[in-house]
Amino acid sequence: MKQILVLCTGNSCRSQLAEAYLRHYAQGTALVYSAGVETHGVNPRAIATMQEDGIDISGHTSNHILEYQDIPFDYVITVCDHAKERCPYFPSSALKFHHNFPDPAKATGSEEEIREAFRAVREEIKVYCKQFIAAHIKKEPV
Repeated sequence: MKQILVLCTGNSCRSQLAEAYLRHYAQGTALVYSAGVETHGVNPRAIATMQEDGIDISGHTSNHILEYQDIPFDYVITVCDHAKERCPYFPSSALKFHHNFPDPAKATGSEEEIREAFRAVREEIKVYCKQFIAAHIKKEPV
């Protein structure tokens, strides 16, 4: 079974969304983890945004990348430029992918504008994850 690590700065938002969608689309055909180069706790707005789409991430935890240094990952996906730049080196033959998603935690404005920012990023991540699983895990045409 393939193993995927999603890496972000604080493992609080984007990587949590990606972990959930990769698991959802892999349907048990891959083991998916997420981590950060720091740990900030899971963002409550990320939990609420995923709940709107029927996915519960309230049990997720914010994990540091070094917790997973002994796992032989097949794929490492960085979802922000900061994590890509700060990712500590650990021996791995994993294929590396990068997509810089906007950070919804930095959104400003009214509560509704912030929720919309989270939803927009959620939808970007959802599409990316669906395509990633189809192309690399289930080998289906995208």
